[in-house]
Amino acid sequence: MRVYEKNGRWYLEGMIRGKRYHKAIPEAASQRDAEKYVTIFKADLLRGKLDLAENIGCKPFPDIADYYIQYAETNLQSSYTVVKMAETFKEMWKNKRIIDITPELIERYKEKRLKTIYYSGIQNGEKIEKYIKPDTINRELGVLSKMFSLAIDNNLAKENPVRKVKRLKVPKKNERYLTPDEENRIIMVCDGAYSFKNITAEEQEKLKKRYKDYHSYLKPIILMALLTGMRKGEILNMTWDCVDFKKREITALNTKNGESNVLPISQRFYDILFSMKTQNPDSIYIFSNPDTNTRYKNFYKSFKSILKLAEVEKFTFHNTRSTSATRLVDLGVPMPVVQKILNHKKIQVTMRYAHTMKEQKIAALEALSHYGELFDK
Repeated sequence: MRVYEKNGRWYLEGMIRGKRYHKAIPEAASQRDAEKYVTIFKADLLRGKLDLAENIGCKPFPDIADYYIQYAETNLQSSYTVVKMAETFKEMWKNKRIIDITPELIERYKEKRLKTIYYSGIQNGEKIEKYIKPDTINRELGVLSKMFSLAIDNNLAKENPVRKVKRLKVPKKNERYLTPDEENRIIMVCDGAYSFKNITAEEQEKLKKRYKDYHSYLKPIILMALLTGMRKGEILNMTWDCVDFKKREITALNTKNGESNVLPISQRFYDILFSMKTQNPDSIYIFSNPDTNTRYKNFYKSFKSILKLAEVEKFTFHNTRSTSATRLVDLGVPMPVVQKILNHKKIQVTMRYAHTMKEQKIAALEALSHYGELFDK
């Protein structure tokens, strides 16, 4: 077994027990370091300590990417985004084996992603460049980590290299929620109405013709999210079997925590559901694509288009859930009830929305400060 240097990095190459090994030695800074590593490598291999002795980890990396994609499409409520991430890893490391994906390789990937520009353009006369955000990279690493967890479960890998890679720090974000005016503008865009915009009647007509019925299918989806606090995956997976018009209840089965969540149907929500059922009585899913008669898998571009036209910034579809939670708290709904509606396992998660209770706290403490006066009268 020999060692050699290429572009400042050391490698080992050779045959042991009829198997060929060729791998980088990231720990080596010199030929002597590399030779020491080979001695240890051979000893561990002969003692059966290395995964390579049992051929574990020698399959192509795309194999575990494909396994993960199948798992995601079968088990996850919304698999579109994570499948795209898995396909990216598969293409990037298509010529590598599972064992070749080391913590060092993942670190280099992480560093490269941090320097990746996903948008470049001119805004207000200035050149703007936007880089991939740390939380996006962390989600990608989460997908990669799950790939290796599945590989370990199926005896395709011995260790998960992602666990040795530190996740990036993500600045704490303020919870974003819709104002009533923003909600109204979003619904108007879905209806093809643009009177709120500071443009001429002629320009409004041009927008109507350009986006005719393009956004209308999202209106009931957005309203359902705001009226129930459900997640996108729960909404898109919802079938008519989950709706009981007599009891006025709706049941979310494919929830994040695996527990079904039964919610009463408000009158406004009832009217929306009844109208949709009347219009499309033969569909299986509540929200189905009329062209394919299957459920919608993703509507990222359409929703992004609505936000732009409605002049709503820094908002995601998931923020409809925080909007519902914030409004419930503003209305004075007890936290345990909010917890049940949002289907949180732990009330500590629900307490994130307690920041909206400031005025209620002030009023409560003011009342408490005058408690004794009630008995002086």
